[in-house]
Amino acid sequence: MLSAPVRRTTNRSAFAARLAITVCVACCADVALAANGRSMPEPPHAMPVADRATLYLELVVNHVPSGRVVPVDYRNGRYYVPTAELVASGVRVPDTAGPQIAADAIDRVSAVYDENAQQLQFDVPADWLPTRVYGTEAVYEHQRAVSSLGALFNYDALATDSPHGGGSYVAAWLEQRVFDGFGFVSNTGSYRRYWKGGGYDPLGNRYVRYDTVWRYDDEDRLLSYGAGDLVTGALAWTSAVRLGGVQIARNFGLRPDLVTWPLPQYSGEAAVPSAVDLFINGFKASTTDVQPGPYTINNVPFINGAGQATVVTTDALGRQTTVSVPFYVTSTMLKPGLADFSLSVGALRRQYGIASADYGRPAASGSLRYGVSNGFTLETHAEGAGPFRQLGIGANLAPGRWGTLNVASALSRHRADSGHQHSAGYTYYSGLFGVAAQHVARSRRYMDLARYATLDGRARRDDVTILDAAQIRHSSQLTGSLTFGRQGSIGAGYFDVSRYDGGRVRLVNLSYTRPLWRGASLYASANRSLGDAGYAAQVQVMLPLGRTSGNVTADATRDRGGRYTERVTYSRAGPTEGGFDWNLAYAGGASRYRQADLGWRGQHFQTQGGVYGESGRYTRWGELSGSLVMMDRALFAANRVSDAFVLVSTDGHAGVPVYYENQMRGVTDGGGHLMVPSVASWYRGRFAIDPLELPASVQTPKVEDYLTVRQNSGALLRFPVQRIVAANVRLVDGEGRPLPKGSIVKQLDNGQQGFVGWDGVVYLEELGAHNRIEAALPDGRACTAAFDMDPRADDVARIGPLDCR
Repeated sequence: MLSAPVRRTTNRSAFAARLAITVCVACCADVALAANGRSMPEPPHAMPVADRATLYLELVVNHVPSGRVVPVDYRNGRYYVPTAELVASGVRVPDTAGPQIAADAIDRVSAVYDENAQQLQFDVPADWLPTRVYGTEAVYEHQRAVSSLGALFNYDALATDSPHGGGSYVAAWLEQRVFDGFGFVSNTGSYRRYWKGGGYDPLGNRYVRYDTVWRYDDEDRLLSYGAGDLVTGALAWTSAVRLGGVQIARNFGLRPDLVTWPLPQYSGEAAVPSAVDLFINGFKASTTDVQPGPYTINNVPFINGAGQATVVTTDALGRQTTVSVPFYVTSTMLKPGLADFSLSVGALRRQYGIASADYGRPAASGSLRYGVSNGFTLETHAEGAGPFRQLGIGANLAPGRWGTLNVASALSRHRADSGHQHSAGYTYYSGLFGVAAQHVARSRRYMDLARYATLDGRARRDDVTILDAAQIRHSSQLTGSLTFGRQGSIGAGYFDVSRYDGGRVRLVNLSYTRPLWRGASLYASANRSLGDAGYAAQVQVMLPLGRTSGNVTADATRDRGGRYTERVTYSRAGPTEGGFDWNLAYAGGASRYRQADLGWRGQHFQTQGGVYGESGRYTRWGELSGSLVMMDRALFAANRVSDAFVLVSTDGHAGVPVYYENQMRGVTDGGGHLMVPSVASWYRGRFAIDPLELPASVQTPKVEDYLTVRQNSGALLRFPVQRIVAANVRLVDGEGRPLPKGSIVKQLDNGQQGFVGWDGVVYLEELGAHNRIEAALPDGRACTAAFDMDPRADDVARIGPLDCR
């Protein structure tokens, strides 16, 4: 394509209007001069057009103003532009170009000089422009997590009375936790005591410690550090064990707004400014305004499995182009360059849940996952303890849009015995169907840290022989699902596990679910162990009775022995802001089971109780759970805190409703506090108060806020509530007439001002017990007045009529 000369544009209508006015004026002047007997003077000579000039013009490329005004030299009818400015604007120039180049001397480029807009407008091929990337890796706004200094004590106490067997006992699960910017320290354990029956129980009549751990999360580096009782990191083909030691691990959970697996990117090219609409499986996902040139869109929502993306591009003239692209996304992959790892070193924990401090030999375990490419994630694992070593390598593969493959192999050596494990699998999921297959094969003497922990402290050969016999030789599973829309979905599975002692289990199952009417649903399943007689089956129907009335569930089951049981359950979950919940159940047929439970959830604790059993053999039970929290120099009772919590403060004002994620969680107590005990850590949550319940004498500059809390920690969220002393003062002049509207009223004690409205009333704040005011009238005169009021009043006072003299 050859270069084109620079065109020059003007406003033709404006030029015609100026020409008509000029002709009209000239004619009128000619008539006037003729009337006076004089002739027209000779017209002036036209100014010659300059051959050289410097213009300061804005560069516009493909209808997008650059915002840069550059010097353009006009010489001999051509426009010379600085070469560097053209290159910076995305215009390709010949390599031989000097400091300046004529706008009409560049191949495949057209240029127009707009005299009125003072612009030099270029049209260049879209592929010349730099590629722009739209969207970020974050799917929503990130907010740094916080933690306030505090401590809590969690408890969950249970008492049971079973006169006909099983014994009667009390048990309590306990946790003590301290937290701040240093992380958190937690200690958990349980106490159990029998008061009658029960026989031998290794947990009876004593306290057993579970875990004591310190943990700190580095949000910037996405790392977690731990010390104490911990669980080692594991891959899909390895096992986790408990250690007493130290740990460092990558933790992508600290930034739930980041997507760590590869998502499809959609690229295109726009010649002019355009809008790009992205549809995922027929649903609109995003709209992006793109500038001319190549573009890549990254702002793709959370998706998983197979699907189809449709990209619709609409330019400034309304022209549309549509492109559809199939894709497959899986969260088991890592983006290229991302690494996920875990390293743990310590002593093996033995008899967890039975002994408080039984530790064995030193051990170490490490895992690493690394995203090599969008379709290849590498995995490695190593562990060892004493004479045991194990090393393995694996990979996750994504062959285009055809699902994912996983393969792994591990070798082990324990003293003179060596072993191996190999595994392979395949998964594919879409909106219509899904399939998954997995196979694992092990040698008889294969050892991992979990099996070694079982032998630690019991190195007898008989124990090794027993473990070898129980070793799983191979395990296979094949599952699939098929969806029919509103007609429901079907799931099927086959499982095959064999051991070296000759034992083998083969199980097949089939299930069907379907939505019915008004939230009701149907579920049916059947399973059978191949090689054994009989089968088991279940049919269940769930009927919702309304938001506050609960649900009714009816089901019938058949066990492998051919015995049938019919069961009806009526249950209701308690509301989030507190209230009652219950569960009533009756079973007939082979079982005469009865159950009745009643619970109540308040702001300070939760309690439940009930009775269950059959044929007159009933067990009675009761439970009480909650937490005691120390924060903001006060002690609070609240429901059990499983993860994070927020203490909302309204500066001492009681009865203020508090909302978390648009759900009411209660009202503030007499000290102006409310505990929100069930907050998801690392997620940005919305908190709000309802100021309508506050008296008119207070102001709330902030009624909502967003907060992110660190894991197993708490944060103090303060909503400032400022008390104001205000009054509506009615001012009149000496004759009892209201002061004119718009008069300015100034408080002489603090300088605050107000304006007189209808009927001479002015609204004033920050008042005291004794107040002096001055009013500036529209005619320039001024008057003063004084009044007293009670500054402790809850409502806005009404003062007047007050003479202003």
